[in-house]
Amino acid sequence: MLSVFRRFIRSKFGAFVALIFLGIIAAAFIMGDITSGKLGSAMGSGETVAKAGGSRLTLAELQDRVQRVFETARRSNPGLQIGDFLAQGGAAQVYDQLVASMTLKEYAKDQQVHISKRLVDAQIAQIPAFQDAAGNFSQENFRQLLLRERITEQALRDDISREILERQMLAPLGLGVKLTDSMVLPYASLLLEARQGTIAIIPATAFKDIGDPTDAQLGDFYKKTAARYTIPEQRRIRYAVIDVERFAQAAQPTDAEIASYYNQNKAAYAARESRSFEQLILPTQAAAKAIADQVKGGKSLAAAAQGAGLSVSELTDQSREGLTSAASAAVANAGFAAKQGELVGPLRGSLGWVLLRVTAVKSTPARPLDAVRSEIVATLRTQKEKKLLSDFTGKIEDQVANGGSFEEVVKDNGLKLETTPFLVSSGKQVEDVAYQLPADVQPLLTPVFAMSQDDDAQLIPIAADKRYALAAPGDIQAAAPPPLAKVKALVAMQYKLAQGNEKAKALAEQIRAKVAKGMKLDEAVAAAGVPLPRPQVVGGRRADIMREGQRPPAEIMMLFAMAANSVKTLPAGQDRGYFVVQLNGIKSGDAGSDKALVNQVRDQLSDVVGQEYGQQFERAVEKQLGVKRNANAVAGVQRALTSANNGGQ
Repeated sequence: MLSVFRRFIRSKFGAFVALIFLGIIAAAFIMGDITSGKLGSAMGSGETVAKAGGSRLTLAELQDRVQRVFETARRSNPGLQIGDFLAQGGAAQVYDQLVASMTLKEYAKDQQVHISKRLVDAQIAQIPAFQDAAGNFSQENFRQLLLRERITEQALRDDISREILERQMLAPLGLGVKLTDSMVLPYASLLLEARQGTIAIIPATAFKDIGDPTDAQLGDFYKKTAARYTIPEQRRIRYAVIDVERFAQAAQPTDAEIASYYNQNKAAYAARESRSFEQLILPTQAAAKAIADQVKGGKSLAAAAQGAGLSVSELTDQSREGLTSAASAAVANAGFAAKQGELVGPLRGSLGWVLLRVTAVKSTPARPLDAVRSEIVATLRTQKEKKLLSDFTGKIEDQVANGGSFEEVVKDNGLKLETTPFLVSSGKQVEDVAYQLPADVQPLLTPVFAMSQDDDAQLIPIAADKRYALAAPGDIQAAAPPPLAKVKALVAMQYKLAQGNEKAKALAEQIRAKVAKGMKLDEAVAAAGVPLPRPQVVGGRRADIMREGQRPPAEIMMLFAMAANSVKTLPAGQDRGYFVVQLNGIKSGDAGSDKALVNQVRDQLSDVVGQEYGQQFERAVEKQLGVKRNANAVAGVQRALTSANNGGQ
């Protein structure tokens, strides 16, 4: 519920700032979001855009960071365009954070604060991308990933050092923030404030006098709005599957191997006996003997234990070795010498004096080779298949590492090359909505879409130790709008909506003006000359409307940002029309008696104030060090990235 304050304070791209602030190691690298080759070299990439002490930030570094953050955002939202990202201040926020990071680094150097190599090593070891299947750091994964992404180990270490430095220097600034009731109460009371208003909608579809566009009008409209029809980047995926079944015949064990395995594991196939017991452990021999006497007198061990305020434990299917380990050799020998139902003890065990009652005896006869042959065959075949598959995939990786092309490796190893149609990163096909993605291709999407077209092929697990695919990107179609002819009907419909939206805007303004002069909103709507839906009365408390995890419609949120008795217009978005919003009344809230709410708001505002302390500290350090910024840096990067990313598409 109280997250509304954070939404008010943070910008739309606050998540991207946090991404850089908490891990400037370019989360794009770890998540496979690096795109290479998009930034030209004729843009003065060596130009300094910020300088702090002996450190400087170049235009190339800034462009690369902004591009990576954009690609990270587009991976989770494939429809995101570079123009939208830049319009929300994405480049400016990245620039500010990079300058702050560089400034803190110089300040730390001045204060003789040092990040040790051991600390950086520990951070690297915790990155999942560098871990093996068991969760341990893999030097091979580390080396291959750095090589694939063309990032030097030193560059990675520098970024991690800066991230740790920022965390150590800024996090303490927000600790112990304590806001007074007088500061918190107005914010808490806002949550209890109630408002009522009337909202009218003027739909773009309400205007029936809009004719079909001419080809010239349609072409001009499409040129201006092409970004909304842009299809995300599409790729063909080339792959060759390597299945463990390939080695089924070669993995068939010989008679000698079967016999050898049986002899090496004879103990597992020998005759054995397991027993189940009721067990009671007591601290003294006298207490144990007293319970034993009751059992001999006719009581069950469980009843005798219960009479003493104790309870027995169940030991199921115990081997002699297992019982020896849990109790003692003497207890185990006596337990396995007794008959079923017989009480044993008291005997000295590792935890006290033990009483055992044998509840079940299970004898397993020895199993000869013929009886377990099929079991051994299955085990050996699995082991050999895994070894053969590992050797084969290792050979393929070596071929790729030694410069073998995708086609050469596939041909040399007798693999079957397959190629998908053009796909977007989600696995959908634009040309065929009924297309079903093959199961083998699903695990390939993320790694292949993270690769450049000239990257080496990768061996990607489909099912660990069973099925792999050697994969690489095929043809790549950059994000771009389709030819007008393919979407002509859709564009024509959108053109008419856009025209209707302009009419809706003008009519909404006329209605607003009438209401502002005293006419009732429903009367102004009725007199519009166009059939419109009746206005709706809405309202409620801010806390109820803006609950945690819910984002109310913009027209409802506007009610809580208006002055009493005012009226405003608001676009519905996507050329759907306009709202006319009238605020009828405000009922103030008072959280003075709601201590729980006040404390909840205090906690959240303390977090915000703590972040503000960190920002103020950064600004103070920047001023002290005389950091120099290039005022044109962000604008230059925006122009370069707009051009590099297909003209903003």
